[in-house]
Amino acid sequence: MDATEDERLDRHLVERAQRGDRDAFAVLARTRSDRLMAIAHRILRDVGRAEDAVQQTLVIAWRDLRSLRDPDRFDAWLRRLLVNATYDEARRAKAWNARIRELPADGPWSPDASRDVEERDRLDRGFRQLPVDQRAILVFTHYLGLTPTEIAEQLEIPVGTARSRLHYAHRAMRAAIEADDRIDVVAGGRTR
Repeated sequence: MDATEDERLDRHLVERAQRGDRDAFAVLARTRSDRLMAIAHRILRDVGRAEDAVQQTLVIAWRDLRSLRDPDRFDAWLRRLLVNATYDEARRAKAWNARIRELPADGPWSPDASRDVEERDRLDRGFRQLPVDQRAILVFTHYLGLTPTEIAEQLEIPVGTARSRLHYAHRAMRAAIEADDRIDVVAGGRTR
């Protein structure tokens, strides 16, 4: 099957689902759920919350599918719903995490054999410090490979806003990593 044939099939499934065909929607959901989960997990950094965001997205998509004017825009619409669901999950997580305090790790520190793992952890700690809207813009850029113009179209925001958010997200990420590095120096290089 070529791309145009896939697009026609997707359009047909969306149109059937808009008319209330649950089986057509189930196919759409099944073919997109892995990608939605990957995006949500990259934004939220928590499997359970990502699963909740995907489930919330699919429930809202089924409920509001008839309001989708252009069936060819289904994937962009679905990603926009997902971003909003991740924002909701992040707010819930923030309220829940505010009641939990971090406990220090026990035992001696030992250097990790893999520099890549250390770097990934460093980036992950920095990423977790960002607000969810900045995480989303970075995921859209670096994971999905979208340009600011494509992001603006998907999120229905001006291109200048997408560029600005991306600029500030990169700046905040650098600042979070630098702050984390300073904490590591003060703590004698111990990992968390």
